[in-house]
Amino acid sequence: MAVPKKKTSKGKRNQRHATWKAKAALAAQKALSIGKAVLSGRAQGFIYPVNESSVDEVES
Repeated sequence: MAVPKKKTSKGKRNQRHATWKAKAALAAQKALSIGKAVLSGRAQGFIYPVNESSVDEVES
């Protein structure tokens, strides 16, 4: 016969939420940093079209 599981405590729930939110905050911070680097031209590890004329050459 099926038995109901024990209720998860508020502390455990809050701990899981805190971990999840911390990971999301770190990912958002990294994305913002990379975006700023790309826009300012300081990015070293990316290959991307700088102006629109190079975009047309790549598509042709």
